Amino acid sequence: MNTPIPAQDIRPEPAATHRSGILALDLGTTTGWALRSHDGLITSGTASFRPGRFDGGGMRYLRFTNWLTELDRLSGPIAAIWFEEVRRHAGTDAAHIYGGLMATLTSWAELRGIPYQGVPVGTIKRHATGKGNAPKEAMIAAAKANGFSPADDNEADAIAILRWAIETNGGLG
Repeated sequence: MNTPIPAQDIRPEPAATHRSGILALDLGTTTGWALRSHDGLITSGTASFRPGRFDGGGMRYLRFTNWLTELDRLSGPIAAIWFEEVRRHAGTDAAHIYGGLMATLTSWAELRGIPYQGVPVGTIKRHATGKGNAPKEAMIAAAKANGFSPADDNEADAIAILRWAIETNGGLG
């Protein structure tokens, strides 16, 4: 007989923003990412999880899992993960992809004991630009104003999430 695993508080500890490897993600087919490594260096970019012509439906999620594992191995250990918590999507496909990526991320983190937390879109935008409904161009401009060179709005959003996590101690102060 299997006994259920007791529920745990999975929110990142406040001290997680002061330890190594903080990962911030803007989940989507083109996922924006920003990482502060254990030495304080911040790197960012985008990763495409668009399926290939002959791929099955689950390949994007397997690629995402492998990408997370490789990121953790090369620059880890990842101590905490924050991601953009989207409550409304433009279309059904986007919602399904986001849900699949979030499920993959949270199960990957659970298996490794890495705390994670979603951050509402409006919170990120307000922190970065002062406006909770800022357009993509404003998010890119905010990242550039802070010394980054984002390739697109996905990377700019990930940078904003990382800056929010560091500057607000994960929303706790």
